[in-house]
Amino acid sequence: MSDDVWPYALKLYAREGVEAACLSLQEAGADVCLLLVSAWLGSVRVAFSPPRMSALESTAQGWREDVIVPLRSLRQRWRESAVRDAELTSLRERLKRLELEAEKVLLERLESVAKDWPRGEAEDLARWLDAASGDAGSLRRDAREILRIAASLS
Repeated sequence: MSDDVWPYALKLYAREGVEAACLSLQEAGADVCLLLVSAWLGSVRVAFSPPRMSALESTAQGWREDVIVPLRSLRQRWRESAVRDAELTSLRERLKRLELEAEKVLLERLESVAKDWPRGEAEDLARWLDAASGDAGSLRRDAREILRIAASLS
């Protein structure tokens, strides 16, 4: 397994059920990048702590609100119109790639925050994912469990 968060996130996101689980949690207000970095931190056995999670959340907040959410919102707003407009379809695909690049930048920033946190200390995957996904109803618990199982296989 790579120690870098980006290859880990790509591999995890490609596992069966993970994309749907992440998007379900995102619809409920969770940040997919925080979920993926939390899974990564759990997989490299970084001990969970509220101050560490707070550092990640504060790093993610501005970039998410200023960059990722506006790109995603525009891409989603164009969904129906792009079905009937080939040029808009092309622009929407470029916007999707830009959104992915912005998420990569955020994951790298989150990785940088955690770079000095000792690894191999604890098996806190569930605690990281619980904190990243927030308050959970049954659907969110199911999505979090899918993510936890997939991350534990990595």
